[in-house]
Amino acid sequence: MSTPTELEQLKRQFLEHTEIEKGRAVKTIENYDHYLTRFLDQSKVKRASDITEPVVREFRLWLNRQSTGNNRVTGVTLSKKTQNYYMIALRAFLKFLAKKGVSSLSPEAIDLAKVPERIIDFITEAELGRLLDAPDTHTETSDVKSLRDKAMLELLFSTGLRVSELCALTNDLDLTRDEFSIRGKGGKVRVVFLSDVAKDAVKKYLAARKDMNDALFIQVGKEIKTKGASPLTRRSVERIVKYYAIKAGISKKVTPHVIRHSFATDLLSNGADLRSVQMLLGHANIATTQIYTHVTDKGLRETHKKFHSRRK
Repeated sequence: MSTPTELEQLKRQFLEHTEIEKGRAVKTIENYDHYLTRFLDQSKVKRASDITEPVVREFRLWLNRQSTGNNRVTGVTLSKKTQNYYMIALRAFLKFLAKKGVSSLSPEAIDLAKVPERIIDFITEAELGRLLDAPDTHTETSDVKSLRDKAMLELLFSTGLRVSELCALTNDLDLTRDEFSIRGKGGKVRVVFLSDVAKDAVKKYLAARKDMNDALFIQVGKEIKTKGASPLTRRSVERIVKYYAIKAGISKKVTPHVIRHSFATDLLSNGADLRSVQMLLGHANIATTQIYTHVTDKGLRETHKKFHSRRK
């Protein structure tokens, strides 16, 4: 077994520091490990001082010419966004080295490639209404599955939760209150709020459950393939949302994240300020929240009509 190089040891220290001191998610650590390992393997550098601008430039050229895993035949290369993930990991590593006093390339020398502005998938207010009403909960004999799915959809729209955050909820929510705390990305805690409709839907769902599972959203009926009901997974929630979108006659691709978009655009369209929406969504950077503003400024159309010169 070969002895780890200086850089491999430093990489391990960086990953441990990022997980323990910085409190980043395990998945983030795994991604950083993958990106940095690929950089070290490809560049063949052995010492921190070997990381120079020419070395990074050569690596970026190599990255830019790599075909994606599913597109080797067609020759589709890695997107600029994916290439930037490598650079973000490398920049974070160089910041760690600088903090430790290890001589290497300055992290400021790492620039990210420009990427096309993100296009948001969103549904109209009418489509959202049909989606939320799609589960059949309008009869006294509504089954647990319909009640669960109604509660899940209403909760997603009321809180703007990420699907991973939704799947982590337990059934001990205090439904006497209009708010609860959620631990999001990077272990950061934020407060989200329950609408009366969402609270009522969750209450009806919990009242119909007969199991002892601690998870809020679990498998029911024919979904149960083992002796006990398991908590819903991210993929399960995505399938459920897709099912009701089709049932509601929505031709667009609808995911839990699209409902999160609808939550944000609804708030901004009705006058909420950007900083408040940032806090409700749990975005670390307000620039992430700003992607919603171009679809929510109702005044832009009126401004265009009023002031844009028209040919006589």
